[in-house]
Amino acid sequence: MQKMHSKTIRRLYRAVAQIRDEKECAAFFEDLCTVKEIQDMAKRLDAAVLLEAGMNYQQIAKEADISTATISRVSKCLNYGSGGYRAALDRLKDTEGTK
Repeated sequence: MQKMHSKTIRRLYRAVAQIRDEKECAAFFEDLCTVKEIQDMAKRLDAAVLLEAGMNYQQIAKEADISTATISRVSKCLNYGSGGYRAALDRLKDTEGTK
């Protein structure tokens, strides 16, 4: 995974880590990404939330309008990945008051 830690990518991570609030985050991602890219990322996060809620792949595919292949990848990352989804879900639970 050397390419995931290049100087350029580390700069992107630092830029994201410096975002102060949701409004600033929205502005950054709207400038950085296409609408479709933002929607796709949001759907992947939705899939992680729904997997955590115990929904099956078919239910999630319908609810989040996402392929079962993508759900499978999200599930793999959620269970065996670097912990990014887990950290995000835990923080969302704290801020959204979800279980």
